[in-house]
Formats: sequence, structure tokens, C-alpha cells
Amino acid sequence: MKKSLVYCVLAMVLVIVSAPFVFAASEAAATGTVDYTKAIIIGCSLIAAGLAIAFGTIGTGNGMGQGLNGATNAVGRNPEAQGKILLTMMVGLAMIESLAIYALVIALIVLYANPLLKYIG
Repeated sequence: MKKSLVYCVLAMVLVIVSAPFVFAASEAAATGTVDYTKAIIIGCSLIAAGLAIAFGTIGTGNGMGQGLNGATNAVGRNPEAQGKILLTMMVGLAMIESLAIYALVIALIVLYANPLLKYIG
């Protein structure tokens, strides 16, 4: 099972990495010259945006799960303190969620306002 999953992930990564080169090659065939610099930067930007979102949401999801686990255990041990626990949990979850929003902002900047594309034209 793990071996087939690794092969599937590897195949998806290879398709994502090679797609910009294919589009650039078909466009370059019409002009006669090939410049892969822009395609390489766009491909790397796609990978960087995907990794930013992936790691950002994995970390925040794990943190939220641990926070909710602690809050439910605390309420189960001391039901009278439910109001204070709920308030503290909500503030903590909002802080954790802001990290996922920061990862989204970074990914959107890399995708749509890529500063490297300005240098290559």
C-alpha cells in the first residue's frame, strides 16, 4: 500500500514539474526560440505555494486538534469552568487559525504577485 502511494505521489509531482516545460515548448515552437527561465520560475512557484499551504494547514490542524482535545478533557474534569475554558479555547483557536491565513497569503503572493517574474520580463 505504501509503495503504490509513493509512486502515485511521485507521478503527480513529475506531472506538476513538467507541465510548464510542455506549455513553454509548444509556445516556443511557433517562435523558433526556447527560453525556459519563465517556465522554471512558474513551476517552482507552484511547488512553493503548494508546500506553503500544505505545511501551514497541517501544523494549524494539528494545533487545533490538540487544543480541542485539551479543552474537552478540561470540561470533562471540571464542568463548572466551562465558560472560562470555552473563552480561552476560542482565543487560542483564533490565534492558531491566523497562521493558516498567513500561509494562504504567502501562497497567493507567490502565485499572483511573484516578484521573480519582474526580473525576467
